[in-house]
Amino acid sequence: MKQRIFIYGTLKRGDCNARYMATQDFIGEASTEPIYRMVDGGGYPGMFPVNENGVSVLGEVWDVDESCRERLDVLEDVAGGEYEVALVRLLAPFDGQEVLTYIFLRVEKSMPDVGTVWRE
Repeated sequence: MKQRIFIYGTLKRGDCNARYMATQDFIGEASTEPIYRMVDGGGYPGMFPVNENGVSVLGEVWDVDESCRERLDVLEDVAGGEYEVALVRLLAPFDGQEVLTYIFLRVEKSMPDVGTVWRE
């Protein structure tokens, strides 16, 4: 069974971890509702929801199989508490769809804000 997932950092096409997505199904580019911020976690981004001053983060939507999802959970250190998997709120044409993402849990005030697009 495939799951739909929003990615916004090193997993995107052309970025350093894109190989994880090589056998999966790219659906399209997407933008979140403007209720998130994104920081540099030390060579990779971390997106998290905010109550004010949110931005629309740009990324990609993919359909991934169970095996890929397990590898992504390891890469994103879900078990170690770096990220959690949660539903993301996206703009059209993905609004109203059940799409997952990785929410960054280790935000520190000293981390630089990277705006709306992650660039390596």
